Amino acid sequence: MSSPPTLFLTVGLPGVGKTTRAKQLASAHRVLRLTPDEWMAPLFGHSDADGRRDILEGRVIWVAHQVLLSGSGVILDFGCWSADERHAIRVITEMTGSHFALEYVRASEEERRRRARRRWLEAPETTFEMTDADHDRYLASIELPGHDELEYGPVPPPPKGHDTWPQWASARWPTLPVITSRVHA
Repeated sequence: MSSPPTLFLTVGLPGVGKTTRAKQLASAHRVLRLTPDEWMAPLFGHSDADGRRDILEGRVIWVAHQVLLSGSGVILDFGCWSADERHAIRVITEMTGSHFALEYVRASEEERRRRARRRWLEAPETTFEMTDADHDRYLASIELPGHDELEYGPVPPPPKGHDTWPQWASARWPTLPVITSRVHA
């Protein structure tokens, strides 16, 4: 009997090396890698484009769920700056009987900003220009994974007003239907 598939979720700010790590994982595990940045620029020409990123991410999470149900692994190269987002994706993953692996990628702040600038100059089609003010805002916005999260402790209850994490995820990512799929028997 084969082992259950794994969903790898990269977490971190722009320029830390999430996509590099995701590519390494995809090669090592021979699994699908889904990176919204690679879709946003060709489709919309901007990293957010009037809320379209949330729309795209919802569909990408749904695709990842379908891949897991098929018995294959997948990598979500997202960033996932909030613990709530990470909890929801973990629960959705585990509902399929799959393994969840959080890949928290870090770099010094100086190195991170340098890499982001270099990527913009060398491969602008893969990223978006970020000002120092953008970087400062990103740094202030991220909720870094804590010890319990990194050690795969129990997932807390969903935020108030939501009975389940999939219900919360459907509200967070408007194109993600409320996932109720369980492991296929």
